[in-house]
Amino acid sequence: MSVNAWLKSQRPLAGTALILTVWLNTANGLLAVAQAWVLAVILDAVIFKSAGLADVQPWLWALLALFGARALIVWFAERSAFEAAASVRATLRDRLHRHLQRLGPSYLSGQRSGALVETLTKGIDDLEGYYARFLPAMTLVMILPLAILTAVMPMDWLAGLVLLFTAPLIPLFMILIGSGAEVRNQRQWKQLARMSAHFLDVIQGLTTLKLFGASRREVAVIARVSDDYRHSTMQVLRVAFLSSAVLEFFASVGIAIVAVLIGFRLYGLAVPVPTWIPIPDVTYLQGFFVLMLAPEFYAPLRNLGTQYHARMGAVAAAEQLIQVLDTQPTQINPGTEPLAATRPLGVRFESVRFSYEPGREALDGLSFEIPPGQRLALVGTSGAGKTTVVNLLLGFLVPTEGRLLIGEQALADIDLEDWRRHLAWVPQQPRLFQGTIADNIRLGRPEADLDAVRKAAQRARAAEFIDALPLGYDSPVGERGAGLSGGQIQRIALARAFLRDAPLVVLDEATANLDPESERLVQEGIDELARDRTLLVIAHRLATVRRADRILVLDRGRIVEQGTHTELAQAGGLYARMIAAHGPRAHRSED
Repeated sequence: MSVNAWLKSQRPLAGTALILTVWLNTANGLLAVAQAWVLAVILDAVIFKSAGLADVQPWLWALLALFGARALIVWFAERSAFEAAASVRATLRDRLHRHLQRLGPSYLSGQRSGALVETLTKGIDDLEGYYARFLPAMTLVMILPLAILTAVMPMDWLAGLVLLFTAPLIPLFMILIGSGAEVRNQRQWKQLARMSAHFLDVIQGLTTLKLFGASRREVAVIARVSDDYRHSTMQVLRVAFLSSAVLEFFASVGIAIVAVLIGFRLYGLAVPVPTWIPIPDVTYLQGFFVLMLAPEFYAPLRNLGTQYHARMGAVAAAEQLIQVLDTQPTQINPGTEPLAATRPLGVRFESVRFSYEPGREALDGLSFEIPPGQRLALVGTSGAGKTTVVNLLLGFLVPTEGRLLIGEQALADIDLEDWRRHLAWVPQQPRLFQGTIADNIRLGRPEADLDAVRKAAQRARAAEFIDALPLGYDSPVGERGAGLSGGQIQRIALARAFLRDAPLVVLDEATANLDPESERLVQEGIDELARDRTLLVIAHRLATVRRADRILVLDRGRIVEQGTHTELAQAGGLYARMIAAHGPRAHRSED
């Protein structure tokens, strides 16, 4: 589907507000015709018929009523246009967010965050002008000029012919100039997306740039990128101003020709046209009326030319939206069956293979089982396949070969939403959101009452520091947990898992980057969480897996060793070498 076709296909999202906007603008144009007639009658009566105030007072009241009616119609039309565009923006933003959720981490990890944010924010906002301005203007240009010609032709067909033949020049030059502006506008949008992505990368890595003394060099890069974007913007504005000047020129020429033809005839001068053309006579009333309608005739055409730039911005933004929305998720799960397994859950990987791209095997025939109620740890060097195992289990990826079994059910047959309701995840770097501490703990169970939240916090060893806060569980949390320590954030994430009460819990190095006291409290919470639940622990530090019932050592997507900590430490294999590389901390007792 082309970009223009896609933009038009989204019109139903605007609902009746867009139709109402068109009708209101049409009514405003028709009232402008009536206003021109009333004003022409008043001027003709006062100037040429010596009418007094009493004679034209009814017409003055009618003129005042027309002014008021047009003002109200314009207000309602603007309001309706905003509602139409807001409805489209809200629906598309919701659709894009949901689609990104379906695409999952495997897609997002390969994208630049700044470019995606630009698409979600400014990209969707740029569609407003298309639905609030351009579409009503395009519809209006097919209605109002015809209505005005219908009023002008019976009075002065010569002026009507001038309007009829000069009108196509405006959209013709609008298209000729606008095509060049559209190419430049699309190039500018891509530069803006790249610039936004680069700025976000720089801001996120500002500390690293400072430490390595590369900040000044990056300032020069940003200055160059910004200057390139400035040049691109000025090119678009140059063409836009040229387009506006051309439209105003042809509209002014058309109005001037009509004025000259009317003036020649009112003064009794010969009109410079072939003698075989019969020239119609006009009265002052007709001349006033036609002359005042001439600007109204060109107004919709000029407005369309002005709003054409809104269309160009929408086309550039829609290209990025279509690119994201047309991306098919790799973790499509057609399953519709509810999860039948009872608590605690058992999980089995059977000859699972997965590759992110041809020739790059992340998992190579992986087979293992997590018995119900046991704690299984996965360890291995970076790139061994630990994260891929988690993403497959969470349903973000689908195996290239093999299958995952939950109990005796294949994960591919289970409804993904139902499956995820039986999962809890405690990541290495938990994400806290704007809101209260209670709201953050309720993330997995929004309907939970405060007593349940308190109990979950106590079991996660988080109640003590929460109760010490001035507002307790109503204490606000900043973005990414601003104001809380790493250990406190981790215990809140652990409280989420307790509150969710899922039979299967995935822990992704939950004790990483913590001080000894915080690590002890989190580990105590994990030990309690492990009761009557199945735990899959992803370990980057070996000190966190000593209490696992079984440890699997991964290397290049395969299991190279498995057993308890003691067994593997004595075997002298990869696990023992990893212990030696980690130093004394890996041997530390955690009793």
